[in-house]
Amino acid sequence: MTVPQIAKGGKFIFGKSLVRENFSIHLPPQAIREYQITAEGKVYLFTGSKSTGGFCVTRKGLLYPSKIGNILEQTPDLLNYELPQGSFVPYKGRFYCWIEISPDGVLRLPAQTAALLQIDQGIELLSIRSSNIAFTMGAKGPLITKADAYEGIIEVF
Repeated sequence: MTVPQIAKGGKFIFGKSLVRENFSIHLPPQAIREYQITAEGKVYLFTGSKSTGGFCVTRKGLLYPSKIGNILEQTPDLLNYELPQGSFVPYKGRFYCWIEISPDGVLRLPAQTAALLQIDQGIELLSIRSSNIAFTMGAKGPLITKADAYEGIIEVF
């Protein structure tokens, strides 16, 4: 499957993910492959932008060596997965946590994590290629509006 680009010069979209019962989220296969997101069995989530909401998904091997990797150096509890799963740490205007990911790319958000992210069961999150460090699972804003109006096919997982 090719990744749709919903606007000329715009962001690439991997697909949509339905937030299922128990806040289970199946990540799009292309995002899983491109970011090798299941490689470590755990991922880091951090809050998305004000305009897109939702959250960004990354893993230690991508985040730690990056220009924002100092979040892990400065919060060893997060680096070493010693915080309770889904418990957020504030850092420079965003909130970061870790959760487990299944080998096939399913996240199960703890209820308190979903609440902080303002994610409800039954909504669709738009999976957006945002950087070489993380991809975004967007919940609102102009990209969601463009995706809803897109006449091509955006697969739902």
